[in-house]
Amino acid sequence: MESYRTVLDLSKGEYEEKRSRFIGALAPVKSEEEAVKFIAKIRAENREARHNVHAFVVRENGASRFSDDGEPHGTAGKPVLDVINGFELKDVCLVVTRYFGGILLGTGGLCRAYSAAAKLAAENAQIVTMQPQKCFVTVCDYQQYNRLEPFIIKNGGNISNVEYGEKVTVTYYFRAELCEMYLSGLKEMFAANLTAECIGEDFA
Repeated sequence: MESYRTVLDLSKGEYEEKRSRFIGALAPVKSEEEAVKFIAKIRAENREARHNVHAFVVRENGASRFSDDGEPHGTAGKPVLDVINGFELKDVCLVVTRYFGGILLGTGGLCRAYSAAAKLAAENAQIVTMQPQKCFVTVCDYQQYNRLEPFIIKNGGNISNVEYGEKVTVTYYFRAELCEMYLSGLKEMFAANLTAECIGEDFA
């Protein structure tokens, strides 16, 4: 599992060229299906737009796609995809909507405009690096949890879920290089009365 860069949430950027408006919308997606749904959503929100050009890159099956959506070949979708690759993003979909202003831009003008709107959307995004992490579960009593929670955070862990019942069940993540130190500290702090069961790996 290798780390990768993606975006946390939807971001937008707008560029205007000779009265044509180009609106970039960048969103995180996990699959081609999610990308297609996002493209459809943007189309539905911009029914009066002349074009909704898109590109997406997802880690699932290594898929990388783009569409000019009626613009001259190579003037729209490819520049948008180039922005995604230039920012080294994965698991994202970028749609650039064009409201035609009545003046033709030519192939060079189209490339620049679509690229500019896409770049603005990427620049406005909250870009994060997703790193492979090990997922642990620890079951403890309430008194132990009051000490365990700050101990996990102090050692660089991220708590993802806490279930309160007769006992407290804590699910949390640690980067691989921090696991050994954390597990050693956990054993020492709780005199081996608590265990951390590794239930798999994921990105966080």
